[in-house]
Order: sequence, then structure tokens, then C-alpha cells
Amino acid sequence: MNNKIKLFSIKKEHESASKHVSGKAKYADDIHEPKNLLHAAIGYSQIAKGKIKSINLKEVAKSEGVIDVITYKDIPGINDVGPVFKGDPIFAKKNIEYFGQPIFSVAATTCELARKALRKAKINYLKEKPILEIKDAIKKKSFVLKTKVIQKGNVNKSIKDSNNTIEGELFSGGQDHFYLEGQIALTIPKEDNNYLIYSSTQHPSETQQIVAKVLKQKFNSINVRIRRIGGGFGGKETQSFIFAAISALLARKTGNPIKLRIDRDDDMIITGKRHDFYYKYKVGFSNKGKINGLDLLLASRCGISPDLSGAINDRAIYHIDNSYFIPNIKLVSYRCKTNTVSNTAFRGFGGPQGMFCIENIIENISKYLNIEASIIRKNNFYQKNKNNITHYNMKVEDNCINEIFKDLLKKSNYKKRKKKIIEFNKKNTILKKGISITPVKFGISFTTTHLNQGGALVHIYTDGSVHLNHGGIEMGQGLMTKIAQIAANELGLSTNEIKITSTDTEKVPNTSASAASASTDINGGAVVNAINKIKNNLALFITKNYKYKGKAIKYKNNKVLFGNKSIDFKKLISLAYLNRISLSSSGFYKTPKIFMNKETLKGRPFLYFSYGAAVSEVIIDTLTGENKLIQVDILHDVGKSINPSIDLGQIEGGFVQGLGWLTTEQVSWNVNGNLTTHSPSTYKIPVSKDIPEKFNVNIYEKGFNIEKTVNRSKAVGEPPLMLALSTFMALKNAVNNNNLKAPATPENILMALQE
Repeated sequence: MNNKIKLFSIKKEHESASKHVSGKAKYADDIHEPKNLLHAAIGYSQIAKGKIKSINLKEVAKSEGVIDVITYKDIPGINDVGPVFKGDPIFAKKNIEYFGQPIFSVAATTCELARKALRKAKINYLKEKPILEIKDAIKKKSFVLKTKVIQKGNVNKSIKDSNNTIEGELFSGGQDHFYLEGQIALTIPKEDNNYLIYSSTQHPSETQQIVAKVLKQKFNSINVRIRRIGGGFGGKETQSFIFAAISALLARKTGNPIKLRIDRDDDMIITGKRHDFYYKYKVGFSNKGKINGLDLLLASRCGISPDLSGAINDRAIYHIDNSYFIPNIKLVSYRCKTNTVSNTAFRGFGGPQGMFCIENIIENISKYLNIEASIIRKNNFYQKNKNNITHYNMKVEDNCINEIFKDLLKKSNYKKRKKKIIEFNKKNTILKKGISITPVKFGISFTTTHLNQGGALVHIYTDGSVHLNHGGIEMGQGLMTKIAQIAANELGLSTNEIKITSTDTEKVPNTSASAASASTDINGGAVVNAINKIKNNLALFITKNYKYKGKAIKYKNNKVLFGNKSIDFKKLISLAYLNRISLSSSGFYKTPKIFMNKETLKGRPFLYFSYGAAVSEVIIDTLTGENKLIQVDILHDVGKSINPSIDLGQIEGGFVQGLGWLTTEQVSWNVNGNLTTHSPSTYKIPVSKDIPEKFNVNIYEKGFNIEKTVNRSKAVGEPPLMLALSTFMALKNAVNNNNLKAPATPENILMALQE
């Protein structure tokens, strides 16, 4: 591979774009409903902590249309859907640990009748005082996992010897996934006690495994299939399991197909969110803002169980440096247990929370020294040949942040705009402006090493058409489009010749979740591996049949070229079939070079880094706290892009979702532990008016991956979300207060202004 690689087939549009806008795209709820289908609904706890004194479901069972009711007593296998650690019961047995914890489920002839029946349950509780806040959990030593500590250098001495020292506290909020398609599962009983499950999940293989354990059956008796899901963002990596399990339990008991479709309010109440974080820091730095030492406490709200909190908090630790070399550092990471729903994966997987902390610290150093923050950032960047070892001992070899940052400063006209903003703020007392530029360095790979593997299955039929299947999930991010392009490029065909079918555990087993921004790398690599096996078979046939002694065989423009000869691809395939050459193969890929010590958190958790930078300009009303994003300029590195149109869409979408996390999407519980933000009327995601009129997004033209990924491309799913940190820092700049809390809602802005 070299940096001049160009893909043969550039398909600009998303492969399902026309189906999306026409309504022809099939999601789980669009699947033809089988005969005798029943609809399910979940009855859940109305308190945050306590015990069930008594439960009476007789009236529920007698309710119109109800066919059956199940509780924990109806589970033949394990009553747990925890992905890594136990602690996520399907149905509460006695103890209640959060408001919204499932207790029973109903199967009825219609969805409306099932939901209506839930209200007739009579449950008496013995209430207990819940732990709701991170600080309370720390005080009471309430944790879901053991505390992690990572250290590099002599932190105390480096801070003590520094010219300057500051310390403080920071808070970053949670975030609901708010996917367009809610949680849903459809289970269809098959012969021999087998089950086919259509689940809106990012992880079909683990859905298969979890359901099998719940039903106390072998994995091979469960088949999970899904064509596409209407958004996931991490919220369907593990949180989808409970819905598939309940659907399967009811299907087993009734013998009927069961559809469990959750409405928006119940979805938001029952499922976990992005972890909110509390930070306490002390930092020592030079007169030029160069960080010498950082002593930091990170604490996150995990909810009632570990879920994926271990890996999420680990990634927050790995990304605490963002793009900055910190020679001496000590981090203590608390994984707090609270009586709230278990928080889970969310786009960035802890990385945004880590970067939020260090970017705030940089801003605070800037204010303390009265030096422009962009200068402080440049003074702390990782360098090419020195100051390039992270606190977890990985060498940063692909660093291009200095170039990207410099280019964006120039292209965005940052310095002149900054001067104008200073003059504007001097002349205006009510309206205030702010501007900030922030970098992103985001590691690509699952930090749990064994998950970095993928599989594929490729068939070439005798007419030259290609059938392809792999373990990745299409969430709207364009994965299938990119995979089709990769296959087409390898075979020298148009993407019209490539057909990718539903992700299916019967076709490709033991796959990893579509997560960690690694789906194209992993599944694309597996597809290339499968195709290369078929091409090797064809090469042997060409050598023998055409007496070709050379090694170079090229696939281009629907032809196969060797020496001074060429043959139509379709003709070659037909001849190969007649000569009994295998035209089908499985493929496999595992990410190279990565390794980690889980205890010390030292090693190489990532294959490479994706980089980017963003400039945001904002204006606030100091009387109301209202704010507006005026302009955004982004320059982002995607390596050698497989599909620039899709990558640009991911950069734009990721930024806007990050904007929501940092400015509008406030997750709140009341004093009783009830979630108060559980619908669009109480929870505000970004809308069209939140997007700036001037939204300049560009792909870094010199981008190139030094690692041998497909086409030398780089991941683009998660990294752009953190570009939105520039907006929060710009608001902080406008407010002129170190203690602005995220999200920067009008209320939080007013509070910061009053301070």
C-alpha cells in the first residue's frame, strides 16, 4: 500500500439513501408480522431504592387481550444480561435499585392492550434512601468496580517545583442516546426449540449468547438477524440485550412470536446514558503554560452495575491527555455506584469526558497567565521526535496535530476574529462573544484487546455477482456503503455488483460490536481477507489454464489482467466454476500491534490515532443565559478517505451530537431518583437552528494512515464528537468563569455569570 491509493469505485451516496427518504428501508418494526404475533410491554419499579413487600399481578393477567405474564420465576437460565460483569437482572426479585427497573412483562394481542394491562399491577414497596450523586457515592465508598490508579513520573515534586499552581473542580453531564428508532426486539419460535431474533442491536453475537444463557440453551439454537438499526451511538451495544431476552422469554412460554417495542418515555427511563463525571485537579505549570505535573481525580456515575463502565472509565484515563504531552501525572479513577440506571457506551466511550477535563484545565491556565489559550495548547502539544510518549507508555508515531492546528488557525482567520471579539466585548455590556480552538487526538481500537477481530463471508456466483456478509451493523453511518466499495475495489467491479445482506449470526459467528469506530477497519479487513483467498484460487486457475508464469494479476474495470492478456471478470468466474474452483470463502481480521496490561493500564491500547481541530465562535445574552453558535470551522483527519461524502456527514453529525452533550442535553433526576428528562418535552437535543449558518467542514487533504488499514483510511465515527469541545470553551470564554458546568444550558450560564 502507498499514499497514492485511489479506490476504483467511489459511490458518493449512502447505499440506502433513497430507501431512507422514501420510507422503503426496512427496520425491525417494518418486518412482516408473523401469524399469531403477540405484543409485549414491561412493568417497572416506581421507586429508586428499596424492597418489594408484595406483588399482585392477578388483575394484569385478567386484563383484556393479555395472554401471559412473566416474572423472574419464569426464567429457566440466568436472570442477568450483564455484558462483562453480572449485576443487570432482567426482572427484580426482591431488591429495587433504580427507578425504572423491570419487574414483570406482559404479552397481549395488541401493543396498546399490553401497555394498558401494566397499570393494573399492585406492588407495595419498602422505600430506602437512594444514593444519587457522585460525591455521595465517593463519601459512602459506593463503587461498582475497584478504583484504578495510573501514575507517570514524580507528580508531587513536579507540581511543587512549578512556577504556577492552580486547583479546582469540574463537572461534565450525561447524555441520552435519543436514537430515532427506539429499542425493539422480535422473537420468532422455530422448530427444535430454536429462536430467530430480530433485534435493534449493535452486537448480534452477544445478543445471541445472552439470550441463550437466559433460556439455558446452546448458542447455536439462537439466531440473531438485523439489516439496519435507526441509530445506536452505543445505546444498543449492551442495553438492547434485556429487550431481546424478555421477548425470547415470552416467546418460549407462549409459543408465539413476540414483538417488544418500547415507547420513547419508557426507553429513556429504562436504558442507560453517557456517564457524567466529577473531576478534582491540581496542576503545576511554567510561566509559558507548559504543564509539568497533573494530579487528578476522575469519578463517574456508573449506576447500579458495571455494564461497560470499566472500559469506559479506562478510556477516559487514556484520553485525559488529548493532544498534550504531560510529563508527570497521577490519576485516580472512581467508578461510582448510584441508584440510577446503569450508564453505558456512548459515542466516544469515555474519551470525550477525559478530553473535557484537560481542555478545561488548559483554559484555566490560559486565564491565570493571561495568555491566549491557543498558544498554551501549542506549547503543550505532542511533538514528532520528542515528548511523544503517553502516560500509558504508547509512543505517538502518527502525530499531525501541529499541522492541522496551524492550518486551521490560518484558514479560520482565528487571530483577527479574536481581536474583534475583544473589542466587541469592551463595547457591549449585555451581549458577550467568545471564541476557542480545540484539538482532538482519539485512539482507534477496542481497549479490550480480544474484541479487535472481525469476520466476513464472500460468495461469487457464476454470473459474476457478489454476495457479501460481515459482522458489522449499519446504524446509518454508511458502513455497508464503505464495505461495498472495498469489495468492489478488490475485484475491479462496480458497487452495483456487490450485494450485502443482513448481519446474521448464522453466517458470521462470534463477531464484535459495531463500536469503537473500528467497524470499517475490522470488517473491511475481513472482507479483503476473504476476497484474497478467492483471488488466490483464481490465480492458480489462471496459472494453469493460461500457462501464465507471472505473479501480477490485476482486477480492473470488470476485467482481469495478467501479462499482456485480459479476460472479462464474468467469463473468468464462469470458467473457474466449470473447472471446479472454489468461489466462496470466509475471511478474518484481527487488529495488529495492540496489547494492554489491565491492571497497570500500560501498553498500546490503540493501533493509531485520528486527529482534528475546530474553531467555534459564540454569543451569549448575559440577562437570560441564552446563547447562539455563530460560526464553526473544522479540519479533520480521516487518512485516505474511502468515501469523502460519508466522512463529511459523520464529521458534521458527530460535532452536532457533541454540541448537544455540551450545551443543551441535560439529564436530571429528582430527589426521589425519578428521571425527570424522559421525553422530547423535557430533554432538548440539537435542532436545525442550533447549527451555525457558517459551518465550514473540511477533510485534512494530507491525511494518511501509517498503519496498513484498508486504503490507509482512518476511523471517523467517534472522533468528530469531541470537536464540539471548542463550543463549550468558547462559551466559557464568553462567560469568563472557570466554573461553567456542562452542559452549558442558559441556566448554567446564568449561574456562572452570577458567580
